This record gives sequence, structure tokens and C-alpha cells, in this order.
Amino acid sequence: MQLHLQFIETAKRYSSKLAFIDRSADRRVTYRQALIGSLLLWRHFKKFDERYIGILMPNSAGCGISILAVLMAGKIPVMINYATGVEQNIKFARRKCGFQTVLTSGAFLEKIQCPKSEGMIFVDTIAKEAGVFEKLRAAIISMKPASLIKRKVHTGSDDDILLILFTSGSEKEPKAVQLSHRNISSNNDACTELYACKSEDIMLSVLPMFHVFGQSITFWLPICMGMTIVTYANPLDFKTIARIIRDDHPSIVVATPFFLAGFVRQSQPGDFSSIRFAIAGADKLPDWLREEYTTKHQVELFEGYGATETSPVITANSPGFNKPGSIGRPLPGVQVKIIDIDSGRLLGQGQEGKILVKGELVMKGYLGDIEETALRIEDGWYETGDMGLEDEEGYYWHRGRLKRFIKIGGEMVSLVQVEAVLEKILPAACECCAVEIPDKRKGAIVGVALSEAIDEAAVRNAIGSQLPAIAMPRYFLVMEDLPKMGSGKVDFRTTQILFQQKLTG
Repeated sequence: MQLHLQFIETAKRYSSKLAFIDRSADRRVTYRQALIGSLLLWRHFKKFDERYIGILMPNSAGCGISILAVLMAGKIPVMINYATGVEQNIKFARRKCGFQTVLTSGAFLEKIQCPKSEGMIFVDTIAKEAGVFEKLRAAIISMKPASLIKRKVHTGSDDDILLILFTSGSEKEPKAVQLSHRNISSNNDACTELYACKSEDIMLSVLPMFHVFGQSITFWLPICMGMTIVTYANPLDFKTIARIIRDDHPSIVVATPFFLAGFVRQSQPGDFSSIRFAIAGADKLPDWLREEYTTKHQVELFEGYGATETSPVITANSPGFNKPGSIGRPLPGVQVKIIDIDSGRLLGQGQEGKILVKGELVMKGYLGDIEETALRIEDGWYETGDMGLEDEEGYYWHRGRLKRFIKIGGEMVSLVQVEAVLEKILPAACECCAVEIPDKRKGAIVGVALSEAIDEAAVRNAIGSQLPAIAMPRYFLVMEDLPKMGSGKVDFRTTQILFQQKLTG
């Protein structure tokens, strides 16, 4: 069943239950109110003659309700990244998807310092200016049985496109990923089975909805199950989020390691007592962070692995099956294989190669890019662009992006491995990012960007026995604010550019 139709059934079943606790707007929205709100907006949005509708809104109840209304109107939401270069991202999304309309709010545009442009529709204004008759009509429709409401709104196939998300662009220009209802639904069903999720759970939602984890795991999964979603728009406000966890008692927390680290540093023992489990994704989970959650809060962190193109979760650790350092086992219904980087030959356990994945979680393709889609999906297998291996117990280990391997003197060197070794030596608060520096003699050498100054001689001495000579960093440069993506993950491409500029200038 299409996900907006699943929401209608859930909203009828849990009508009086809180759907959202919106901590940014200080709003509490029941499922019945969310249904009325989406039906109110649906009547406006179905008048648009565009297939795609841009959404530029913070993580909030309003954003979730707008997404539902766009789908009810038979349109496809295009989620726009507002964390970096918002004006550029709006133009890029409009050009890539061929639309003009962008749903947003005046207050939000002012906050992110984005000028208004033609085609922007202010959702908050629609809600405020709606007349009594409009509101009454939406309320009356919401009182009908779910089957009758579903007949009024747009219906289609589970293979229809649910929404467009853009890849991070940390390595090259973002790609427009087409995810279907079936893609997201199958992944959420698998996650629900793996973690025994239930409607009584409370989901903390702080990841932006233009990020696949924020869209799929912390919005669609809970809204279709009947959970309460606690939203907050600024994941960098660690102190407030730690207080939200203490006061609103979420049982499930999903975030990137960078954000999880910020939360725990601002917490006190007992603040996280409501958490059944916490899941880290999108970046490597450091050992110290796992230990911090365990010792300070008795909360077990589970590391997972995925991609925007896979809706997102491919593998994950779970209760009773948690192997620290690994990215876990494939989700139910998901196939994973490791192939040789050159020959494409299937590799056995313990052998490192490219990670491929197959299942209903794999995207429909990249919008407007048949060639790139064909390069990444063959016979249903999606090539992740990552390197890894399967161990003898069926757990997978991530070795880094293939594009984060560099050739030095004819040998392949993993920049991720360099970072992993350094992270064991550096202070917990010190971030690092290994980058490739062109070199006339060797082809390339390793440089490392750091968020704070270090004793270089001591660090080189400490890592000398853990890295081959060709992988030893030649340069260390301090960049106090390492460039970040909206997920909190380091922007490798920008870091490398800035590093080289600083090195030469």
C-alpha cells in the first residue's frame, strides 16, 4: 500500500494519539489533527499542474504534514537541502526535476537567510488564511472511514515514485534519487522486524528530512506505525536535544555519530533512561562513543550501514546480534555480496572487495540520468561504491568508499584506514579527515585535516607501527571547522579543496 494511504489508516486507528511533539514550534499534533491538516493542504496542492513539488522546510510537524498532502495530491515531493548553499540547491533541484513551486515558510527563509523567489508557496500562510468552511470541510472528510478518504485522494501503485532525495555531493555533483513507496516500505518493514518496533515507541526525529535517514527511519516508519514523533529542527543544538530526550522520553534514537556524540556530551546520567536502543548510521561509529553510551547511560548503540539509493538500511547490528566495529548483518529480505574490484568475481568470506546489494530497497534510478543508473544497477544489483568484506559469522565490515582509496607508488591506500588509526590516538574531541594530495613523484600522498592542533612527532611515532610507510601522512593542517554535510558527516570534497588551497597559499 502507498505510504500516504497507510498514514490515513494509521491516523484513523490512533486518532487521539499524539503524532508529533514539535519542540521547535512548541506544538503537539494528534493523528486526527495531522490528517485534517494534510487534507486541508491537499485541496490546495492538487491545483498545481506540476508533477514535482519542492519542499524547503525544517524538520517539523509542518514538514511531515506537507509531504503527506503533496502525495495525496498526486505530486512528488522533492526534498531540498538547506544546510549548505540553499539558493544554489533550490536552483539545482528546479533544473534537475523541472519544477518551479517550492513549499516553505517565511519565518524559515528568514532564519536561514534565503531570499524569497518566484514560485515559493508559504505553507504557514495557507494554514493561517484558511477559512472556516475550508477547515470544516477537511474536518468532515477526516471523520469518514479510511476507505472513503482513500478514494478521494490520489492513489496509484506501490512502484510509483514516493519522493526525490539528493545524494550528499560530498564527492561530486548530487544525483536525484528516485525512491518508490515499495522501496521505503520494504526497508521500514525490515527494520521494524529487526528491532521489534511497536506503536507504543516514541521516535526522536532530529535528522533533516532531506536526509534519507531523517526521511525514511524517523518519519515514514513511525508515522505509518502510529508512534509519536518528537521533532526538533536543529540537530546541532546538542544541549537542547539532550534535555528533550530527558523530558519527552523517546524510546528510539537514530542519528549520525557526530550528532550522537554531541547529545551524550551534554547529558547527565539518567537523562537517557527512556531509550530502548540507539542506532548510528551514515558514518563510522567510533569505539569511544559506543563505550560512552554504555557506561554513562547503559544504552547499547547499534551501528548500521546504508545509502540514499537503498532507502537506506542495508546491514545493521541489532539486539543479540551486535558485533562492535562491524556494520552488522543484512536486513531481512536483503541480499549482499562482495565482488573483486577488477574482475567482478564473487569473493568468499574474509576477502575484501566491492559491496553490492539487491532487494526491494534498491531505488528506481537516478532522475534524468539513465547512463549513471545503468552503471550502478545491473540485474537488480546496486553497486554501492563502497569496499568491505563478510566475516565467518556473516557480519559485514565497511572499509570505506572506493573513491577514498588512493594509489601511491602503485599501491592502494585507504584514507578511511588512516583515519581509523588516527582516531585511536587523537583526543575524542579532535576530528580528522584524510585527503589526497597530488605528488609528482609518487602520484599522491596523504594529508590530514584536523579540528585542533596536535603534537605531530608524538602522533607519527604512535601510528608508525600501524600504517605502512606509504600511508603515513605527509602533512597535518588545522582546520577548526571541518566542512560538514547536513547529516553532520564531513564533506570530503570541500575539505580536500580547502586543504590544498591552504597548503599552497
